[in-house]
Amino acid sequence: MSKRDYYEVLGVGKDASQDDIKKAYRQMARQYHPDVNKADDAEQKFKEAKEAYDVLSDDQKKAQYDRFGHVDPNQGMGGGFGGNADFGGFGDLFDMFFGGQGQRRNPNAPQRGNDLQYTLTIEFKEAVFGKETDIHIPRTETCDTCHGNGAKPGTKPETCTTCKGTGQQEVVQNTAFGRIVNRRVCSTCGGQGVTIKEKCGTCHGSGKVKKQRTIHLNIPAGVDDGAQLRVSGEGESGTRGGPSGDLYVVIRVKPHDFFEREGDDIYCEIPLTFAQAALGDEIEIPTLTEKVKLKIPAGTQTDTYFRLKGKGVPRLRGYGQGDQHVKVVVVTPTNMNEEQKELLREFSRLSGENTHEQQQSIFERMKKAFLGD
Repeated sequence: MSKRDYYEVLGVGKDASQDDIKKAYRQMARQYHPDVNKADDAEQKFKEAKEAYDVLSDDQKKAQYDRFGHVDPNQGMGGGFGGNADFGGFGDLFDMFFGGQGQRRNPNAPQRGNDLQYTLTIEFKEAVFGKETDIHIPRTETCDTCHGNGAKPGTKPETCTTCKGTGQQEVVQNTAFGRIVNRRVCSTCGGQGVTIKEKCGTCHGSGKVKKQRTIHLNIPAGVDDGAQLRVSGEGESGTRGGPSGDLYVVIRVKPHDFFEREGDDIYCEIPLTFAQAALGDEIEIPTLTEKVKLKIPAGTQTDTYFRLKGKGVPRLRGYGQGDQHVKVVVVTPTNMNEEQKELLREFSRLSGENTHEQQQSIFERMKKAFLGD
């Protein structure tokens, strides 16, 4: 496959200055460096950019490239763009562009364990008042037999002879532009830096085993649906003496048949008869903890709200509680007997409701509204 034009690779024109070329290369190096970009083609693009930069940043090589392109006029005479220059490894370049943050990781260094997540479903009132409970989670823990090193008791892991404990192999490629050194995960030890000749019979060399862990939780009063509790150190165990991860418990709250919650406030709906709304009454209202008396004034309209102060949810981060809001709904009577109907007709007559004159008056007003009179 033919090579792409070096100027095209870096995205600059042939009249680009050395500063422009360097700036373009730095940008591509940051974008495609294998320690940063894990895409399949990232390494290839990084090498392509490096090759282009090595030529275009050198005035002599650039002049030769501008004249002959990718053809090496010195081929067979020991010349060429790259000579015997060593491009070095990715680690050195990463240090150059990222301030030393890309140094090769020590494969034998302690590593923190993974975090775990557990979803816990609780009842509505358990969320309001809090709850203590035990949960059971599967997780990986350090093997007690080999103490995490993966080797059979009485033996120990040995430094990998292929990578000398670095966890990486160097692959050298000789090109027309010089010698390219690539670092890859060691194929012998898989990047661990050590090999195990006699594996632990319990964990089979992994250093970890699956176990069921029982954890006691204290769910605070006032927790809401979707809340997340962090239990420090109850995640999966670390590697080579590293700390354990954390456990995150996500709370899911079941809905209640009567109450609804908005923040720290509680809402409920209470039916009223026509007589209670018209004449007033004193009724019992259920709250989260008890029943309380609520006075309904005469003439109360449907959808009116009453507030019961301090009868809501305990505040999770603070003092006191929210309120309970009671919505009253006037219920229209159904299945009335003849005596009840007659009494309502008498009430309507005495109130002057639905008289012929009123109906005529309403009809005239509607007519005017539609006709624009």
